[in-house]
Amino acid sequence: MHVQKVNEYVEREKFLTDLEYDFVKELVSLRKDNNLSQQKMADMANVIRETIARIENCMVSPQINTLIKILEPLGYTITIKKIDKDKK
Repeated sequence: MHVQKVNEYVEREKFLTDLEYDFVKELVSLRKDNNLSQQKMADMANVIRETIARIENCMVSPQINTLIKILEPLGYTITIKKIDKDKK
């Protein structure tokens, strides 16, 4: 693989990792801002507590339907947003 392609791949993976980390950080903040334990959030979303813990610890990348189930009781949803390439 060409060095430039490797560098592009590494840069893209870092960007995706950063995006996922930022999302998880926001999810944890949302839970804490609402004074919810992982168990309470799980109960509201009808998932097991371990699901919340694994997402918050970046052990799994949740499926979209799981994220919707978690966010909906809090009045949030998932949207598609254009990436600002200047920040990338």
